[in-house]
Amino acid sequence: MIEPVNEQTNAFNAWAHNMQMRVEDVLNTHLPPSNTSPMRLHEAMRYATLGGGKRVRALLAYAAGEFCGAGLNKIDVPAAAVEIIHAFSLVHDDLPCMDNDDLRRGKPTTHKQYGDALALLVGDALQSLAFQLISQDKQLKSATQKLQMLHILALASGSRGMAGGQAIDIESIGIPLSRAELEHMHIQKTGALIRAGALLGAYSADKPKDDKIKAVDHFAKSIGLAFQVVDDILDAEANTQALGKTAGKDQLHNKSTYVTILGLSAAKQLASELHANAMAALSFYGREADLLRHLANFIIHRSF
Repeated sequence: MIEPVNEQTNAFNAWAHNMQMRVEDVLNTHLPPSNTSPMRLHEAMRYATLGGGKRVRALLAYAAGEFCGAGLNKIDVPAAAVEIIHAFSLVHDDLPCMDNDDLRRGKPTTHKQYGDALALLVGDALQSLAFQLISQDKQLKSATQKLQMLHILALASGSRGMAGGQAIDIESIGIPLSRAELEHMHIQKTGALIRAGALLGAYSADKPKDDKIKAVDHFAKSIGLAFQVVDDILDAEANTQALGKTAGKDQLHNKSTYVTILGLSAAKQLASELHANAMAALSFYGREADLLRHLANFIIHRSF
């Protein structure tokens, strides 16, 4: 029997809240304590990582991991690792030499709170910590499994992933981009780490089936790009208080977005098409893929 939509949504919301709290506990456990030397660096690492954000990348890891048959304890560290990489990227993105932003997750950015130099070190230390945690995770028994995860995270973080996308973004300020150029940038800048979160969860299973890995990968590619399209829409429509970060930054910095290239209506249509593509990747699966489906709905329909 199919459950009413409201009951399914309520169940998903409860699951998401539990997983957000779960990964928060994992992060709190594995981040260095602020009372150990160097204390101010450790305090700033915790400030940048804890107590904020929707943990979308971790939720994708948990959902994809459960879809592929992994226990939650095996997904915990990979989910935390992808959130740590995301936190590192935000700290560096907000620096004066990058986006020069003052607000992140509703509070002062790390460099505003701790200074530019320490913020730079916070990002460096967080990046290293993410790889350290996976390499020493006792829940992952297979060296091959760990190596696969380290490869996924490194590729998503480097010049062919997040860092490369950010470099293209910087070089493109004030230069109108084609839709293809914009898509290429965001597949790297935003999509790569979202895809990594889902794949880290999938590979947390001891013997994930190839068809499920392929389904997760296809799903994550589509929903990762959809995430950025929605982000561009929210940047154009929402206010700073709702976003928890400075609204209208893209327009202020004269950056190409899906809204500036396609227009608001067409950008919303593209988000719907990408959502449909993500759902199609799961079409051969039953209720075991429902968490991923609900996550796709959450990403597309989020209002802030």
